[in-house]
Amino acid sequence: MCRQVFGFRLAMIVVSAPAALLNAAPGLGTRLAGAAVVVTVMVSYVLFRDWERFGPLLLRHPVLLAADTLFGSFLLISAGPDTTLAYVSVCTPLLAGLVYSWRGAACFASLQSLILLLVHATLKAGRHAPVAESLLLPGLCVIAGAMGSTLRNLMLRFGAATQALTTVQARLAAAEAVSAERARLAREMHDSVAKTLYGVALAADGLAATASAPAPDPVRVREQAELVSRSARRAAAESRELLTDLRRNQPGETPFWQELSYRAADFTRRTGLRVDTPVPRSALPPLPPALARHVLAIVTEALENAHRHASATRVDVRAAADGRLLRLTIHDDGTGLPPGTRLEELRDSGHFGLLGMVERAAQAGARIRIGKGTHERGTEVRLDIPLPPP
Repeated sequence: MCRQVFGFRLAMIVVSAPAALLNAAPGLGTRLAGAAVVVTVMVSYVLFRDWERFGPLLLRHPVLLAADTLFGSFLLISAGPDTTLAYVSVCTPLLAGLVYSWRGAACFASLQSLILLLVHATLKAGRHAPVAESLLLPGLCVIAGAMGSTLRNLMLRFGAATQALTTVQARLAAAEAVSAERARLAREMHDSVAKTLYGVALAADGLAATASAPAPDPVRVREQAELVSRSARRAAAESRELLTDLRRNQPGETPFWQELSYRAADFTRRTGLRVDTPVPRSALPPLPPALARHVLAIVTEALENAHRHASATRVDVRAAADGRLLRLTIHDDGTGLPPGTRLEELRDSGHFGLLGMVERAAQAGARIRIGKGTHERGTEVRLDIPLPPP
């Protein structure tokens, strides 16, 4: 705002400078008026252009504004109070109010009003001017000083409110980031370590049951022990991956569909549930690593749900690209979801699988539908994934 005031001052001085030079007395008067024009124009231009650099100097030294007022009075005497220099005089208390608060506004308003009264009394001594005309500009100086001080207080309060709002927004952003990170870690643990440890527990129970039989089969015991060992190593690897936030399917690694087929085969080998992943008729477009990670996690969760909750005997996983959309469906022939299933009820009861699938789909920018679909029985998870531009 101070910069705009100096820009207005500069324009008014330039407009009234010819009148000041023409009305000045020859000799010393002309030189004083010319020096006043140069000084006031240069000061206004410098502060208008580089306020951030020279404004603090004016703030620390009020005497600079007083010197500028003195030079402006030379122009006012030469050009007269009826020219546009009168607006320059009104700007001085406005600037003082903006820069120096109400004390500065009162001081410079009084000084500028006194100068205007003296100039008016000197230049119009030969005729009787109305009192209202003599007091008009001094009154405007007082009003401008009060406006400058008021605007300063309003802007300082607005700045304090803005700073407080920024602080609150930063705290909210930090809280949201912490909440999002907690949700991400919960999904990662649920989709990886928790399921693997559950498999380790089941394999250990089977090993204990086989070993406690009256005549344990050594081959069967060895196979179950190896299963426990593999599952434990897998849990350790998933824990390391989770802690270091590693990303699978980085550029140059296994393509998405090949990785999906590998996971389906490994799931069948571990659980005995048949998973069909027919090769798509057309080549699937490559997926970014982060997007592929979310999609693979959703597929893995759907397979685990079909095995643990749906009593399914078969799962079909199909994918097809339609323009810039990748559609992926996972359908099992199990019992399906109970009627009236809601995410809030599942979350309250401690079942976070479907909730994690929905959250991952939202993060991937995909649309997910969970239900029977077009099938008579079972559960279908359908993902519509928008593909990034090539």
